[in-house]
Amino acid sequence: MNRRQFTTQALAATAALASGCEHLRGAPNALIIDTHQHLWDRNKLLLPWLAQAPAVLQRDFTPEDYAKAVGKRRVRAIYTEVDVANTHLTLEADQILELIAAGDSSTVAATIGGRPAWSGFKDWITPYAKNRAIKGLRQVLHTPATWSGQCLQPTFIAGVRTLGELRLNFELTMRPTELMDADKLAEACPDTSFVLDHCGNGDPKAFCPRLAPELPRSCRADVWKRGIDALAARDNVVCKISGICAFLPPDQWKAEHLAPVVNHCLDAFGPKRVMFGGDWPVCLLGGELDQWIKALEEIVSCRSAADQRALWSGNAMRVYRLSPKDLT
Repeated sequence: MNRRQFTTQALAATAALASGCEHLRGAPNALIIDTHQHLWDRNKLLLPWLAQAPAVLQRDFTPEDYAKAVGKRRVRAIYTEVDVANTHLTLEADQILELIAAGDSSTVAATIGGRPAWSGFKDWITPYAKNRAIKGLRQVLHTPATWSGQCLQPTFIAGVRTLGELRLNFELTMRPTELMDADKLAEACPDTSFVLDHCGNGDPKAFCPRLAPELPRSCRADVWKRGIDALAARDNVVCKISGICAFLPPDQWKAEHLAPVVNHCLDAFGPKRVMFGGDWPVCLLGGELDQWIKALEEIVSCRSAADQRALWSGNAMRVYRLSPKDLT
């Protein structure tokens, strides 16, 4: 998208807002299911990556901190694993189950960490699959320790197929240039449900040449789009609308800068296969959680009320198999 096309799209969106589009912004007590919440206590869990993380993440993030971040919004959250050391995977899973069982926070379910390629993976994950609070598993695939094609190794594929047998999701968090590997994995595991995190790590800067030109782009827009379109064609893949503001410097972006990535995902996957994710506290790299929520509200404000409800809560209830009791 060139500058003229981007400006035209932004002006059209502004005009549509002014025309009185149907939207849910400010709807009283509207439910939000945040499908991507992180929590960590450095005294309890070892997060090797944190030592090299930006300063804003160099502290503990607790359920109480999250409650302050969401403010008066009616939010229920699904914890997403935080890439702990391999030796702490069981500890992390057990701790989040304790938090959910206590019932005194907004966290109602969890996607735990695990290593599908490990020998003995099925024996390790099966007991967790029997706990209704566990909805899926993730292994981050965009770290220096992971490599291109890792998710296509036979042992990895076998582990992901096991998740499907146990009715657990596998969450895809990977480099945008490797989305075609994710497509091959989804094809190889047709009975497993996949959740693509963070809009496939689409980089808004790739669509905005004048936005933070001093910063590198993680992909070309056309490469990312091809990957998204391939995954969207798979019936067993859904997409989280999350994570993308972390690509941008704080206070240097607006909703219109995120819109090309968000809208492409919404249109490719359709209204029944997209879900909101806060990505707190990692979202702090680009701005406060409330800033991201308001930006997304603006971007989707001209979509139907039904589609907006599906994005904010309805689709997450189905994908993560949540009951009304889970949300009380």
